[in-house]
Amino acid sequence: MINLKIVDKKNDWEKFIIKHSDANFLQSWYWGEFHESLGKKIFRYGFYQENELIGVMLSIVEDAKRGRYLTVPGGPIIDWADKELAKVSFEIMRKIARENSCDFVRVRPQLLKNTFSIKLFKNNNFRPAPMYLHAELTSQLDITKSEEELLSAMRKNTRYEIRKAEKLGIEILRSESKEKIKDFYNLQIETAKRQRFVPFSYHFFKKQFEIFFAADSAILYTAKLGNKILSEAFVIFYGSEAVYHYGASTKDGRRYPGAYLIQWEAIKEAKKRGMIRYNFWGISPNEEKNHRFSGISLFKRGFGGIDVQYLPAHDLVIDPFKYSINYVIEKLRRFVRKV
Repeated sequence: MINLKIVDKKNDWEKFIIKHSDANFLQSWYWGEFHESLGKKIFRYGFYQENELIGVMLSIVEDAKRGRYLTVPGGPIIDWADKELAKVSFEIMRKIARENSCDFVRVRPQLLKNTFSIKLFKNNNFRPAPMYLHAELTSQLDITKSEEELLSAMRKNTRYEIRKAEKLGIEILRSESKEKIKDFYNLQIETAKRQRFVPFSYHFFKKQFEIFFAADSAILYTAKLGNKILSEAFVIFYGSEAVYHYGASTKDGRRYPGAYLIQWEAIKEAKKRGMIRYNFWGISPNEEKNHRFSGISLFKRGFGGIDVQYLPAHDLVIDPFKYSINYVIEKLRRFVRKV
């Protein structure tokens, strides 16, 4: 029999997560702390069998103008082949959502998209979501290889740009200081205007950076040529992988290959930390040439990683009427944003 309990001890949670190489920061204790710092209600449930922790689930109550809903990012972390465990996880999602007056539950599990995962969620009354929750198609690089092997497996142009950046004397600065967050935010605003996307708020960045910096799980990289800032990247180092979570660049960054050198330095840092993969995060499908992120996706794929497709976000409807309104709004929003 599987029992459910609230996990209130950070060490118990983190000890379990770290043992699962498929898990990433989205189900970490720190991601929960981050959302709590934004004033959101979170739940950390543990699944126990004979007093042994066999699964965890972080869920977050999201309040939006279009309604309230529950999210389960990159989780739950369970053995999906265990039918009873999967069933219990779906039941607790529904229970939390109802008790918190949520219109629906949105899940993007750390589960590959295949016949098994599609059937599992469909048979448990989930439906494909009209909007993503977190990166669904990602580029992931196996970094257990030597630096020489990694370089040789890169696209020729990517390898050339790294070498060019080194010859030009582009400097890569690294910071784990919250004082640099404002600079990154300003650069993100500049990038957003140029690439026409809606940036997160300063408060959002500040809280996330502070929490992951304090946990020694993040580095803010800056590429400079002389006194010119070219680009910046916020990389999270957690568990078995490093994640290129956010990036921003200047107009000069489009002329000089600072962004390439940042990624190479972050990959080397991940190797030093004993991690097994570098996750470039979201990319667009190869066939969608008009996708807004096709350019950055070409850049990310150049490092030699493989495409990893997770099961896209799925929704469990709690209030059909309110959900239908949300569905239409998000469908339109995705069409307008071309994502």
